[in-house]
Amino acid sequence: MARLPHLDGISCRTVQTPRGAFHVLEAGDPDGAPVVLVHGNVSSATFWEEVMLALPAAYRAIAYDQRGYGESQRQPIDATRGVRDLSDDLEALAQTLGLERFHLIGHSMGGNVVMQYAIDHPDRVRSLTLVAPGSPYGFGGTKDLEGTPCWPDYAGSGGGLANPEFVQRLAQGDRGEESPVSPRNVFRQFYGKPPLRHPREDVLVEAMLTTATGEDNYPGDAVSSPNWPGVAPGTRGILNALSPKYLNQSGLAEVEPKPPVLWIRGDADQIVSDESMFEFGTLGKLGLVPGWPGEEVFPPQPMIEQTRAVLERYRARGGTFQEVVLTDAGHSPYLEKLDEFMQAWLSFLEQF
Repeated sequence: MARLPHLDGISCRTVQTPRGAFHVLEAGDPDGAPVVLVHGNVSSATFWEEVMLALPAAYRAIAYDQRGYGESQRQPIDATRGVRDLSDDLEALAQTLGLERFHLIGHSMGGNVVMQYAIDHPDRVRSLTLVAPGSPYGFGGTKDLEGTPCWPDYAGSGGGLANPEFVQRLAQGDRGEESPVSPRNVFRQFYGKPPLRHPREDVLVEAMLTTATGEDNYPGDAVSSPNWPGVAPGTRGILNALSPKYLNQSGLAEVEPKPPVLWIRGDADQIVSDESMFEFGTLGKLGLVPGWPGEEVFPPQPMIEQTRAVLERYRARGGTFQEVVLTDAGHSPYLEKLDEFMQAWLSFLEQF
């Protein structure tokens, strides 16, 4: 497993927990207010390094590679638990590090992990920041603000819908740019508003390539379906864990106590969107996947509106949330517009 170089000011170590060994990055005052940063899919903790260094020194920044990513232990994901394998890992790490209450931030799939953690352990969360989070109703296969499935078997979500060439190139360690679905080109085209160029692109692509591939991890297994597009979720791996068959985090609205929530996203996000270029309702509507059964049966998933509906219920039940939209930014606003991102995040954090 390749070791990635880190920016000056970032230290790293392996932390053994009851749920496995996790690679942990740290910055700031060891006695400061802890902030735990949770990365998204096909990435690792190194994506957070600029954010960690931009935090005031009074904070203790802790980012870790989730199971099957970066330099952490390769372990399978039981998709039938939604993302609870990953949330339970976070709790094991927090207990091992002696964290009692802490600020929590998650990006994309990591946003689903931190939502699950807040559902399971709301008293431990000092504040909750969601950066371009996946919908509380999972990714793919739902059609309204309540997360109603398009099909009874949740076809149109899960591990069988990943681009097989991308998975193959990821597994082979493709660092090139010859194919439009090479990890490097996917990073440039979809991880931000295209064309995303980042000073640490080579390191971030290396981080993508640390993703464990296969049926137990990314993308997971799949089963055939009589329903369009012919594939339904299996029971293993991360994309199945994100399927609405197993993931429903609308219960966030009911948690007590309710930590304050910041939802921050870019206005040009192509991954988590009401018209996501990775979701089959959108792809079918655009004619990119044949046989689309139409808007009434399988519309584009309203991911943004689903998240807002759950957070509005959170507010109605006594919680607070702020929504911040950064202009001309895509799926990773903290990589694209660090100063604007930090201004929004710090003005939120400093209230608590």
